[in-house]
Amino acid sequence: MTLDRRSFLKLVGAGAGAAGLPLIGRAAELMPKSGKRVVVVGGGYGGTIAAKYIRMMDKNIEVVLVEKNDHFVSCPFSNLYIGGILPDLTELTIKFDKLASNHGVKVVQAEVTGIDAAGHTITTSKGTLKYDRLVVSPGIDFRIEEIEGYNDKTPELMPHAWKAGPQTSLLRKQLVDMKDGGTVVLSVPLGPFRCPPGPYERTSMIAHYLKTHKPKSKIIVVDANPDIVSKGGLFKKGWKKYYEGIIDYRPAKKVTAIDAGKMNVLIEGIEEVHGDVINLIPPQRAAKIAQVAGLVGDDKKWCPVNQATFESTLHKDIHVIGDSSIAGAMPKSGYSANSEAKICATNIVALMNGREIVGLSGINTCYSYITDKEAVSVAAVYALQEGKIAGVKGAGGVSPDLSAAEAVYAKSWLKNILTEMST
Repeated sequence: MTLDRRSFLKLVGAGAGAAGLPLIGRAAELMPKSGKRVVVVGGGYGGTIAAKYIRMMDKNIEVVLVEKNDHFVSCPFSNLYIGGILPDLTELTIKFDKLASNHGVKVVQAEVTGIDAAGHTITTSKGTLKYDRLVVSPGIDFRIEEIEGYNDKTPELMPHAWKAGPQTSLLRKQLVDMKDGGTVVLSVPLGPFRCPPGPYERTSMIAHYLKTHKPKSKIIVVDANPDIVSKGGLFKKGWKKYYEGIIDYRPAKKVTAIDAGKMNVLIEGIEEVHGDVINLIPPQRAAKIAQVAGLVGDDKKWCPVNQATFESTLHKDIHVIGDSSIAGAMPKSGYSANSEAKICATNIVALMNGREIVGLSGINTCYSYITDKEAVSVAAVYALQEGKIAGVKGAGGVSPDLSAAEAVYAKSWLKNILTEMST
C-alpha cells in the first residue's frame, strides 16, 4: 500500500516534476555571510511568504530559504483529491524557482537537523549556515506515543494524510480499492491541531465519494472533541441533507489504541471498531526541529512567541510562525501562517534596521467543501490586545448557509494564495 517518491511524482502531475532548481543542491550552505542575513526554515504557507516579503521590503537583507523538498503540496484542498473531485495534486503543488529569480531568495534543498541559538547557526544535511535572524516555519509533528500500538509503520496501513503528498495519495488509493459495503474510520484528535475544520471537510469529501461510487459503504467519525470544532452547524446541516445514513459521527470519543494487523481502533480503552480503511489523525505538536532546537514550551507541544513579532520567548533572534507557534486566538491554518509571515517579516526588517515595530493586524479565512459544488467558510480579523492576539469583535463570521458561490470563492482563494507563495 506504500507509495514511493517516483509514483507520487507521477500522481502530482507533469507540472510538478522532479527537476531541481538552479540554486537547489549547490553549496549555498557554505556561503560566507558578508552582510545582514535571515534564514527561513520551511517552504510552506508561512516560510515562503516570510522569505519573499523580507526581500521585497529590504533588498539589503540576504534571505536563504531552506526546505528539504523541491516542491510544496498544499494541505488545503487536498481533501478534494481524496474525495475524487480533483484528478491529481497538480494544482496544489508549487515550486520555489520564481522566489529565486523574481526576488533573489537563495533556495537550499536540505533538511535542517539542528539549530545553535547561541552561535546563530543552523545545521543541515548539506552543511551549516550562519544567520542574524532565523524564521522557523516547520509545521507539525504527531504525538504518536499517546496511541498504544502506533509506530513508524502505522501510517503505511492507517494513513493520517495530514501532511499533503504521498500520504494523501495513499488514502485516496485505499478508498478506491475498498470494496463497496466497506467501512471507513476517521479519527479526529483533541485540539488544537492543524486546520480545525479539516477533519470534517474530509468526512464530507469521503462521504461524497462513497455516495457516488460505493453507496453500500459508510464512514464512522471518532472525534476526541465534544463537538465539531469549526462551522459545526453548517457541517451537520450538510451531512443531514446529503449524507444521511452514510456518516456515523461520534463525538467525545478518543482513540486510545490500535491493532494495525486487524485494522481495529480501540475507543476510550473499551470499544473496538473495525475499518476497511482507517484515516487515523494523531494528536499533534510542533515539528521535530522545533523540539530539537528547544523552541517548545513547558507544554511540550507548541512554541511560545512574542505575539507582536513572533520572536521566540525562549531563544533570541529566532521567530516561529505557522502551525508550530502559539499565536493567541489565530487558528493553525494556511491563511493564518500567511498573515503571521507578513507581520513577522515586517517586524524583522524593522528590527534589523533599528526602527520601531508595527502593530499586528491579522486575518484568517477558511473554506470547507460539503459537496463537490457547495462549500462554507469562516473568517476573522485579529489584533494585539495586551500582548496577546485576539479576535476583533464584530469582524468576520461564518457563512450563512451552504453555497455554490462559496465553492467558487474557495477556488479563487487557493489560486491567489499559492500564486503569492510561488511568484
